[in-house]
Amino acid sequence: MSAHRRKTSHPARRPRHPRPRRFRIARTLLVAVCALAVMAAAGAWYVYRDLAGSIGSSKALEGAEKSKYGDTNILLMGLDSRRDQNGEKLPEEVLDKLHAGSSDIGGYNANTLILLHVPGDGSQAKAFSVPRDDFVDIAGPGPGQGQGKDKIKKAYGLAKAKEEERLSAQGAKDLRRLEREGREAGRKAQIETVRNFLGVPVDHFAELNLAGFYHLADALGGVPVCLKKPVQDKYSGADFPAGRQTLNGQQSLAFVRQRHGLDMGDLDRTKRQQAFLAGATQKLNSAGTFTDPVKLMKLIDAAKQDVVTDEGWDLLSFVKQAKNLSGGKVAFTTLPIERFGRNHGEDVNVVDDMKIKRLIAEQIGPGSSASAAAPSPSGAPEAPPGAGPAAPAPTASGSPAIDGGGIPCVD
Repeated sequence: MSAHRRKTSHPARRPRHPRPRRFRIARTLLVAVCALAVMAAAGAWYVYRDLAGSIGSSKALEGAEKSKYGDTNILLMGLDSRRDQNGEKLPEEVLDKLHAGSSDIGGYNANTLILLHVPGDGSQAKAFSVPRDDFVDIAGPGPGQGQGKDKIKKAYGLAKAKEEERLSAQGAKDLRRLEREGREAGRKAQIETVRNFLGVPVDHFAELNLAGFYHLADALGGVPVCLKKPVQDKYSGADFPAGRQTLNGQQSLAFVRQRHGLDMGDLDRTKRQQAFLAGATQKLNSAGTFTDPVKLMKLIDAAKQDVVTDEGWDLLSFVKQAKNLSGGKVAFTTLPIERFGRNHGEDVNVVDDMKIKRLIAEQIGPGSSASAAAPSPSGAPEAPPGAGPAAPAPTASGSPAIDGGGIPCVD
């Protein structure tokens, strides 16, 4: 081949011009955005795995009936326990902050019982508070092991004690095993008792111990509440002015525990619990918790200490859904009682089981098959002297009044 042909076989190349600076900047930004997206996805996956793997899980709902049409019923249970998930006493410094007395007080009563109904069609959610002293049929730790009629709050503790006695009789001595299996029996009994009383399925549950209110409020940086009038109570430690205010962890626990000095006692305390739930949910959104990794991790760390949920519940999806439950978007109702009564020397709330089931069925519709459960016998205890049939709350109590900021105002 001649040099001439080699020379002409390659046409002259055009000189390369440098790309505009704005193009290079755009490309760099695009790469950075992609990298951040990958990091965010990895971070979200880590947070989800950490959340799902660290929060206590329970098989108490294994094989249970589920709601229909995409509806979801969630039972929120607050235990009046001064012990951690392993049955160990809470540290004295924690008990001092809780203003809750000795770790031997309280037992395993479910003093807070709220059924949260989230419709599958996206319509308004409803929350039904069950007064803790309602006199109902108590389920046992296993099928056919009913424990007669008693205060609804006792189902958990009674079943737990019964299961621990059974295991001990078989030779079980491991205290952690007794605590773990006893609590599982307690959860099953408490859920079944509420399910039978209301006539609806329970799809998920969340259990929170006494310290949980403290840690939740602390993780949120305080919870907004509103009081109609100032209160002061030496038993709970409540000492608050009237009006809207933000409570820290210690104050929040005092707020939800106060019943002395309130006109309706426990029934007013139930409204306090509703107000705390509404304020905490609003704070989740307004504080940017869902988009702030530091705040989210703090909340998750709090949940690890105090929360137990049913196994397999996709909490990440529910957390996202919970963003739509704030700002007064939940209708709260306290279930009605007929009158006060006495049972073995204790004050109880006499209730009409059939009326309760009808009310629930009317409020949440057929999606949760509320009408399927048969009413239980009334078995009403004797009324105390002077307590006539027109005693407190013959009908359901609606939501507390909402102030200008969307926070319920309560007594």
